[in-house]
Amino acid sequence: MDFDPWSPAFVADPYPAYAELRARGRVHWFEPTRQYLVPRHADVSALLRDRRLGRTYRHRFTDEDFGRTPPPAAHEPFHTLNDHGMLDLEPPDHTRIRRLVSKAFTPRTVERLRPYVHRLADELVGSLVAEGGGDLLTAVAEPLPVAVIAEMLGIPEADRAPLRPWSADICGMYELNPDEETAARAVRASVEFSAYLRELIAERRARPGEDLISALIAAHDEGDRLTGQELVSTCVLLLNAGHEATVNSTVGAWWTLFRHPDQLAALRADPGLVPTAVEELLRYDTPLQLFERWVLDDIEIGGSTVPRGSEIALLFGSANRDADAFDRPDTLDLARVDNPHISFGAGIHYCVGAPLARMELAASMTALLERAPALRPVKEPERRPGFVIRGLDGLLVEV
Repeated sequence: MDFDPWSPAFVADPYPAYAELRARGRVHWFEPTRQYLVPRHADVSALLRDRRLGRTYRHRFTDEDFGRTPPPAAHEPFHTLNDHGMLDLEPPDHTRIRRLVSKAFTPRTVERLRPYVHRLADELVGSLVAEGGGDLLTAVAEPLPVAVIAEMLGIPEADRAPLRPWSADICGMYELNPDEETAARAVRASVEFSAYLRELIAERRARPGEDLISALIAAHDEGDRLTGQELVSTCVLLLNAGHEATVNSTVGAWWTLFRHPDQLAALRADPGLVPTAVEELLRYDTPLQLFERWVLDDIEIGGSTVPRGSEIALLFGSANRDADAFDRPDTLDLARVDNPHISFGAGIHYCVGAPLARMELAASMTALLERAPALRPVKEPERRPGFVIRGLDGLLVEV
């Protein structure tokens, strides 16, 4: 199978194509997106840490310097919102913002959330069981991480309904070559999400609370400067990144388990496997399949020079199935201990919320194992058409 991110067959199972890419070499030019594909674990891991690559180039170059066409003016609200979040910034701006945000994700802070996360997971699973089943996506996978990150930020419960749709529309722009309809939805969501947050920030500035938005405002007022746009963009990034991958990982993990009944039986027999199971399920079917970097200075990969101004597509999904990094990479092994997966990235952009995501995934898995021990799928789910963010449209289950 060829690498074809717009093919439903490829999206359903990209792993055979990844194996072919790895076998053919360390770097491949892909004309449809004008990117260099990097499929091997050692290269992806190293390049994530290589400062000759960046999430942006605008801290050093103009679009013209870099041989790039500026985005259309109509897309400006999306790019303004996206480009001021720490995920798309490089030092020193990235360092400054991440230092502030990291204070909210210290091990002690995350650990304090454990009772809340487990209680909420238990309540959501309890409701699913009481109904005799339902859509695992909307009943458990979505509401848990959305509620947790919204609670951390201080988003009132009554305001949370649009968060997931806004996030989904914005994340559509992270797919390869998004069309104009996708861009229009992302722009509209960016405008609405930003307007909402500006109002909430003004409210928190007048009446601070015990939440992350209030803490970021206080840090700004004490001299750790965040511009108004950086504050809005940081909140959007935390809300989007704080649930998007966890939602897809939860549903994808259970669909993987249903297709590996021997491993699911082993997990039900020994819930102590949950921590390694979470890591293995993140590796086996990676929620974020591809991450992009700009080449700021010429680099060499496998004897090929990738020139400055190029864009590299780091194939996380492929790297996580590389036999040079994993024993029996195409085998799901929930007891796997040696598991250097890169599903949370690496280097300065390593996912700041990884400990929280792990806690949420373990909490929902534990609650489902305990309260729905006979959980099973009703029918095969539909896969979302996007390739970069891997997910299902839903997962109907019965208990």
